[in-house]
Amino acid sequence: MPSLALLHASQLVTLAGPSRARHGKELSELGIIPDGAFLAAGGKVTHVGKSTEIEKLCGRETEVIDARGCIVLPGFVDAHTHLVFAGNRLDDFEARARGETYEQIAKRGGGIQTTVQATRAASEDELYALAEERANWFLRNGTTTAEAKSGYGLTLEDELKILRVIRRVGMETPLETVPTFLGAHAFPREFREDRVGYISLIIEEMLPRIARERLAEYCDIFCERDYFDVEDARRILTAAKQHGLKLRMHVDQLTNSGGAKLAAELGAITADHLEQTAADGISALAKAGIQPVLLPGSVYTLGSKRYPDARAMLDAGLAVVLATDFNPGSSPSASMPMMLSFAVTQMQMSPAEAITAATVNAAASLNRVDKIGSLEVGKLANFAIYDCEDYRELAYWFGISLMRDVFVRGERA
Repeated sequence: MPSLALLHASQLVTLAGPSRARHGKELSELGIIPDGAFLAAGGKVTHVGKSTEIEKLCGRETEVIDARGCIVLPGFVDAHTHLVFAGNRLDDFEARARGETYEQIAKRGGGIQTTVQATRAASEDELYALAEERANWFLRNGTTTAEAKSGYGLTLEDELKILRVIRRVGMETPLETVPTFLGAHAFPREFREDRVGYISLIIEEMLPRIARERLAEYCDIFCERDYFDVEDARRILTAAKQHGLKLRMHVDQLTNSGGAKLAAELGAITADHLEQTAADGISALAKAGIQPVLLPGSVYTLGSKRYPDARAMLDAGLAVVLATDFNPGSSPSASMPMMLSFAVTQMQMSPAEAITAATVNAAASLNRVDKIGSLEVGKLANFAIYDCEDYRELAYWFGISLMRDVFVRGERA
């Protein structure tokens, strides 16, 4: 594979720094190089600096990309998605416009159950075809790595089917996937009167099989009123840890149910959503060193006015992550630039803080900060080129694609 040189970026946003999640003032330190450049070979970055320096290292066979007038960022890392599903939730979308709430829709059989029914009916190949198209949506928005959850099967075989598709997307498309098991997403209709039976199914059958086949790195749970309560979550996640899975948690989205405190107690890697989390929950997360994953797309889509208190979390020293929550019901968007806009306009994050949260901090939450999330020597040459001259424009020009090109491991995706 010939070497690749990117030259003359108006701003090369490297995010160079410690190979870990960033806290406090570190989130504003983007490591910008004006007229920046880098050289890559074998899919990895080998040199970073000014264009005048990198040009001298180019050989006859070096592929040269002129990024004049553009900014260049490391590929976004989306740390919370529900990539694999069938069908849509257009009926729910319209019902919310008429004034129904998320909870009301779910109670009458809509919501997650609608997607479960469609996903169960789809074959593995059909789900892959849908996921492959969506992988392209992520890439076209500058995302090169996406965590992806199961949770729309809710039977052993259907959850395995979804996880196999997630793995296949990561192997057969340029989008890298990180698989998470979310069998505890909702209680399936057939277990509506037997909650204990479904929890036993997760613990006794699903978790052992998934661990044995190494289909997931993480286990997640929807810890919320009318879904899985704190004691349910403790049982399931304790079992998941015993099978070697790391923990992520949906908590405090619709109500303050104590999920953030449980995440701290169990040593989860992330606590996601946190729209209803109060000061004591933020303090518990800070003491335990848990990364909050904030999902403003779902707040916007559900028509809520209560966004996570990102400013309080940042001031508490938390290594905040920003993600899309891509899913058919509450956040049908694969656009990380749109999430940057929400973060700045609705959550009082600076453009720099939002970019750090969507790159290096997200990579840290997925245990990949040594490989992705920044453009530094030895890391993967995953990057995106945008038709603008200032990184702040990504959040400023909302709803407009500024993407020029995206590369994964040094190859155009």
